[in-house]
Amino acid sequence: MSLSVSGEFEIEATPEQVMRALVDVERIPEWSAVHKKVIVESRFEDGRPRTVRMTLSVLGVSDTQLAEHKWIGDEQMSWVLVESDKQRSQEGEYLLTPTSRGTSVRVTMSVDPKIRLPQAVLRQGQKQAIRTIRKGLTKFVVENYV
Repeated sequence: MSLSVSGEFEIEATPEQVMRALVDVERIPEWSAVHKKVIVESRFEDGRPRTVRMTLSVLGVSDTQLAEHKWIGDEQMSWVLVESDKQRSQEGEYLLTPTSRGTSVRVTMSVDPKIRLPQAVLRQGQKQAIRTIRKGLTKFVVENYV
């Protein structure tokens, strides 16, 4: 069964600065402890990552995933899972909107695990992912791109 989660927060940076941090996927392990290794396997003509292989460890479960990314300017990035040992499907999106203080970041994610997990555990993992993104991405953007 697929479960979805979303969250919204603000970063005191321009959408372009936030997007540069998102494009820099190979540095995700610097701001997300669950990401152990990230490798870009292919890129679009503009240099942005197209397919990305990630090794993660969430709630004691390790997985290597291949995801395909799509980019729309400095406003949106989305991904869809191509392969994984532990998930049937995963989709997600970052939507960036300029605000008077910087950028509103809306993150949505839907996950359908292959392994049986209680809904409460899966929901806890998803909420932790949103907290990690909010805290880690915010700090990473401010320290590296502002």
